[in-house]
Amino acid sequence: MELVAASKMRRSQLNALAARPYAERMRWVLADLAETLSQIDPADRHPLIQARDEVRAVDVILVTPNRGLSGALPGNLVRRAAQFIMEREGTPVRICAVGRKGRDFMRRTGQEIVAEFLELGDYPSYMDVRPIAQVVIDDFITGAADEAWIIYAEFVNIMAQQPQVRRLLPIEPPTEAEREAIDYIYEPGRAEVLAELLPRYLEREVYDAILEAGASEQSARMVAMRNASDNANELVEDLTLEYNRARQESITNELLDIVGGVEALA
Repeated sequence: MELVAASKMRRSQLNALAARPYAERMRWVLADLAETLSQIDPADRHPLIQARDEVRAVDVILVTPNRGLSGALPGNLVRRAAQFIMEREGTPVRICAVGRKGRDFMRRTGQEIVAEFLELGDYPSYMDVRPIAQVVIDDFITGAADEAWIIYAEFVNIMAQQPQVRRLLPIEPPTEAEREAIDYIYEPGRAEVLAELLPRYLEREVYDAILEAGASEQSARMVAMRNASDNANELVEDLTLEYNRARQESITNELLDIVGGVEALA
């Protein structure tokens, strides 16, 4: 299982790295388009960037593993989600569960689950993730939720996976993103392109988070299985030593009985 997890982790890392150039270019374009916001009346801005005066409900995309045997990662994620819910101070939190571990925890604690995505597989595609983003987009536009957040495990390195909490909605365009000095020409216009790009940007944020979570899960499982193998080998050595001691003691007692019997016959 350690070798399988290592192979899957490598492929998950490659998927995450391959997705970064597109995401970076999208941030550049969105940062350039963000300058348009100052020229648009707040009432006419796209719904996905309109902040609500009062937060009456919150959507949370909780990304957790489907299976166990991945060390403390599932527990750390659900604890962070529970902490987030407690910090809302009575504001209803609606869960979009991605993974069985988070779904099961939220069911046990009585949280409202608005959607479940349990069959993404080890290597989800962009099209697999779009329905997840669409859930929070629809809730935000219809007013069922006033904010949307995502909780996932960020892949730091093989030994470290850090639970992260990121706000998705309302979208805050990256005003300080690094971008090249290119005079873009937008058709039919900057406002129209911005309106089309915002949902794609949100989908991309969710997709990147799920790729990070996949690499984190496989690395945590690889380390957990390595530790389990090491502990099992140590246990085998200890039990073998214990067995040899018991066997030697049994042989010694038998020899003593034989010597005692010989002495008695003499």
